[in-house]
Amino acid sequence: RDPNGVKEAMKGCDIIFHLAALIGIPFSYHSPDSYVDTNIKGTLNVIQAAKELACERVLVTSTSEVYGTAQFTPITEDHPRQPQSPYSATKIAADSMAESFYRSFGTPITIVRPFNTYGPRQSARAVIPTIITQLLDGIDTLKLGALTPTRDLVYVKDTVEGFIEIAKSDATIGEDINIATQQEISIGDLAQKIIPLINPNATIKTDDIRLRPEKSEVNQLLGSAEKLNALTRWAPETLLDQGLSETIDWFKDSKNRVS
Repeated sequence: RDPNGVKEAMKGCDIIFHLAALIGIPFSYHSPDSYVDTNIKGTLNVIQAAKELACERVLVTSTSEVYGTAQFTPITEDHPRQPQSPYSATKIAADSMAESFYRSFGTPITIVRPFNTYGPRQSARAVIPTIITQLLDGIDTLKLGALTPTRDLVYVKDTVEGFIEIAKSDATIGEDINIATQQEISIGDLAQKIIPLINPNATIKTDDIRLRPEKSEVNQLLGSAEKLNALTRWAPETLLDQGLSETIDWFKDSKNRVS
């Protein structure tokens, strides 16, 4: 949020990976002003500094949440933007600010739009760590929000590789690019995949507190990676079962869960 601090931190950097954001959707209902300050103004601070410092590349991290519930699948970069939460609204605005700097000043910006990244070190607030940690704590009744929404889950190593490949390609400058597996799974089916791996006796209960407002729920996210495949050599390498296994193993380590 501090433009001077951001600019100072970026001095001497050739390539900027801008991943900083407030991401918790439920908290955005309560404190949208904080999301505006961090996600919109913070992005402005980064790209303004990049312009002034003449950085070689800037990768601005977007989110599949900007698309809202899919109007068509797989979701391409041309899909309409639908702000279904204050969080997604601020990310749409941040993307637009980044695009404006490319068009206005020629700042070498790419908007990178990962779908639902998961894996070791993910915040416990996200759905997969929520499922895993409840089960590891010995809870027999798993409390979740809506079970029917679908997500396109990208393992963190594949997301990282996508960012690297995008940064290496001049063809991606001025573009917004999805990172997606082009496969989807519902939250309920996801939980049923994880339960047998930790506590086969566990059942699922919908927790009303975890439900989004009806018009705010994003019911389907299934991304297209055709543009990324065309502009780089990227392809996802980690199947969902493998990624879940590695994630569970990481959370089983008690010191990781404490940290």
